[in-house]
Amino acid sequence: MASLWRAVMGDTPPNPEDYDGVEYWSHPERTGWLTKQGEYIKTWRRRWFVLKQGKLFWFKESIVTRGSRPRGVIPLGGCLTVKGAEDVINKEFSFELSTRSDTMYFIADSDKEKEDWINSIGRSIVQLSRSVTDKEITDYDHSNR
Repeated sequence: MASLWRAVMGDTPPNPEDYDGVEYWSHPERTGWLTKQGEYIKTWRRRWFVLKQGKLFWFKESIVTRGSRPRGVIPLGGCLTVKGAEDVINKEFSFELSTRSDTMYFIADSDKEKEDWINSIGRSIVQLSRSVTDKEITDYDHSNR
């Protein structure tokens, strides 16, 4: 399986198939500036993030239209946890997003922004895991009748 970073950090913007059908420019669940760390060159870059339909997109500019192309996209269905990371990277307002094999780090502008992002991303991860689980669970309420 390709690493989370390789899936989202290639040298070129993501393939439109990675976000096909997601209208990230219209009614996103959450938007805002975050600073993210690069995988190979460990510099921190400020990017505009958009959360919509279980995907976390980022752009260089905060004006996102139908014609905008994301610089990267993270499918949250492959993520396991999102949590504060101040004690890991020694940066205030930081949090991490992890899969089985990778961890990405982000820095928000305030503690409130950090908590809001953690809550929004966490909700998406739970909803995506429930949608998979719900398909696998038998409805026991009806089986006892």
